Amino acid sequence: MVIDKPLRGVKVVDFGQYMAAPAVAMMLADLGALVIHIDPPSGPLWDTPANATLQRNKQIVNLDLKTAEGQEAALTLIEEADIVIEGFRPGVMQRLGVDFTALRQAQPDLITLSMPGFASDDELRRDWRAFESVISASSGVFSDMGLNRILMGVNPSFSPLPLGSAYATVIAAASVISALFSRAKTGIGDQIEVPLASALMEGLGYNSLHIENGPERYKTLRQQEIERRRIEGLPMNVSYETLQEFLDPFFRNYKCKDGRMFYVVCPSHRGHVRRCLETLGLYDELVAEGFADQLDVYTSSQDWPHDVSLGLYPLPREWADHIAERMKAVFLTRTTKEWERIFGRGRFPGSPQRWLQEWINDDHAETAGLMVEVNDPVYGVMTQPAPLVWMQECGEAMLKPNPRWWISFDQALNEMRSLPTRLPRRRTQLQGKGWLDGIRIVDLCNVIAGPHSTAFLARFGAEVIKIDPASPQYDPTNTVIYGLTHMRSKRSCLLDFRPPAGREALNQLIRSADVVVWNATDEQVQRFGFDAASLKAINPQAIFCQLDCFGGIRTGPRSNYPGYDDLVQATTGVMLRFGGGMDTPEEHAHVGTIDVMCGFAAAMGIATALFARTHTGHAYRPRTSLAALSGLLQLPYCYDYPRRGLFDEPSGPETPGLNDLTRFYQASDGYVLLCAYEKDLPRLAALEEFAGLDDCPVDNRAAFLATIFATARAEDWVNWLQTADIGAAVCETLETIRAYNSHPPFETDTYSPQGTFSFTRYEDHPSGHVITQADPHAVRVTESIIATPRPGQKYGQSTRAILREANQDESRIDTLLAEGIASESWGNMYLPD
Repeated sequence: MVIDKPLRGVKVVDFGQYMAAPAVAMMLADLGALVIHIDPPSGPLWDTPANATLQRNKQIVNLDLKTAEGQEAALTLIEEADIVIEGFRPGVMQRLGVDFTALRQAQPDLITLSMPGFASDDELRRDWRAFESVISASSGVFSDMGLNRILMGVNPSFSPLPLGSAYATVIAAASVISALFSRAKTGIGDQIEVPLASALMEGLGYNSLHIENGPERYKTLRQQEIERRRIEGLPMNVSYETLQEFLDPFFRNYKCKDGRMFYVVCPSHRGHVRRCLETLGLYDELVAEGFADQLDVYTSSQDWPHDVSLGLYPLPREWADHIAERMKAVFLTRTTKEWERIFGRGRFPGSPQRWLQEWINDDHAETAGLMVEVNDPVYGVMTQPAPLVWMQECGEAMLKPNPRWWISFDQALNEMRSLPTRLPRRRTQLQGKGWLDGIRIVDLCNVIAGPHSTAFLARFGAEVIKIDPASPQYDPTNTVIYGLTHMRSKRSCLLDFRPPAGREALNQLIRSADVVVWNATDEQVQRFGFDAASLKAINPQAIFCQLDCFGGIRTGPRSNYPGYDDLVQATTGVMLRFGGGMDTPEEHAHVGTIDVMCGFAAAMGIATALFARTHTGHAYRPRTSLAALSGLLQLPYCYDYPRRGLFDEPSGPETPGLNDLTRFYQASDGYVLLCAYEKDLPRLAALEEFAGLDDCPVDNRAAFLATIFATARAEDWVNWLQTADIGAAVCETLETIRAYNSHPPFETDTYSPQGTFSFTRYEDHPSGHVITQADPHAVRVTESIIATPRPGQKYGQSTRAILREANQDESRIDTLLAEGIASESWGNMYLPD
């Protein structure tokens, strides 16, 4: 049976420019929506080949919104639309005659999306010229690029990756489709705002988390070295080579026979560590020396009989050095390609370091459908990132996107009018409901991407039941500490679904669920009975969302290889760009860089499937992967065509910026980021402080500007430059942003985001520690509500209650607990010390 794309019939008007807003519309178009993109008569404001990707599957109309005729044409198109998207500073669209508030009063069923750089109620920054790098600098990205950069003394550190736009894209797409699902039931749309800086801070939620007086056992060797140097007053000047010796042996690069680097990511998981060491021929020798699976890492470290064990992270220094030296010698015996096959088939994570150009043209990327070819009218046959989210039922059709094409206003209007709008009888209001109220989700996921997808949906009213194994495979870093962020507002049940008795209890939960989510490979999905036929036999209306590492629409040679965020960074070129070369690869240091994006993308897929089920009755199977999201993270550079120039985007730790006009400059009290174009030079030179800049030779411009910026404070420079409408920002730190934007827990059940940044400080967190963490601050709504997040339960706290809901009587529950199929706790402490 041929299944249509799930958004077929949805009509979108896209006013977006640059990346984030057009990328949201691109995701909707990939899934079948009719998208009319509006450009000014002179063309897009961002002149880049990436527009061929951003505008695929769209029809482009050129309108001059500065004229009455252009405004009238835009409003006529909007009258036919379901969704309208824009990405300008607050108030710009209103000045151009497109007022979303007024439009929704006339069309209550309309869904509008605004994506400003900073929140519309941010009095300080709302009118700033908010380029990508300005948002990153203001959000602490460049000053908190990880422990490596701190030890190397490279701070701040520039990255060209569009983190803010990437996070905002998938957050906004998931929000818009959730609102569309709600509208399908109520007839009422919504007015949504997703500020890019707020979305970026949500994406950094695992990095900005602060645990006061956290247990020492979780401090890595790098953290210990940073503390030692600060206490002893030593400089942060560690070389790249020396830095490698502070890395865990199961979380680092190794040089191989072909001279290339191979990245191993096996820490924290007992099975991965053991299979790795067994394959390398080191396991038996290390066990004889005292390295074995001896510890219950969920007990206090004071009670451990030994200081080392499989799955312990981080390892003590002496063991880390010893194991790393043995592994270095073994890796030199084979090439990276050989090791990739050995690791993948052995079911433990590792990958060669590749450049982005290699990934775009990689056999797996092509075979699995992670890259697609589009015959663009400007650049010819282009290789582009494939759809970020797809439905398994119509994935093949999504691999053949249409190139962008230009049409007239009349043609666009006819296209819009040819599709009827289907709405239920309208209610007067949503009556204090979330978009997803009444939706039940069973979450079988681990680590970050999968659990984060359901945590995002919980804010809109979905009930999430989190299922984890009765006996943990991961150490507390990957469960409890990460769970401080993604376990919020969920109930926790510890249940093994491999034994028949555990699977039957899980099946009972699935029978009452709308959605099941699991991060697993195709092989695991088939082996454990979550394929379409098996799940349909349990609950034919249950939506199954699958996330994995290397999956695509088709099966490729590495589709069933396991992996994590860092592994995809290595595979797709992120680490080589960040580190600068094959001999110096370095992870893009933010925890969950791609993981969190993938979680938001999965949430978008789930919302899309829920919407489609309302009018087709079909339970789609949404899917995404970390490898797919790497295309969004690198979208400004992720394309190839015959006449493409060099892949020479800025790379390496010493890169201060994109060019002389977009880079860091040392002010009298810190660093300021200047962000300007050549066309901004006259306005910049007109400022008294920059007199003579227009006469300065290009080769001397950086030195000229450096001398000027050193004469005043960074904050003063930003005020002067932004007043002149020139992009600039202080390079803030996450610590400073958290300190100035923290508040006690909200006492209401409904959360109302205000300003750009927000953190909650829990003095009485159930972990026993004072916890400060980022709020769900990126999505602001008018009609619906957002639920205030609750601190995550201790793992297993709701096991009995959830098993009762699975029709297990008390006697049966006692048996499941006695047999170790279920558990009410992994240990006595919430966070083992």
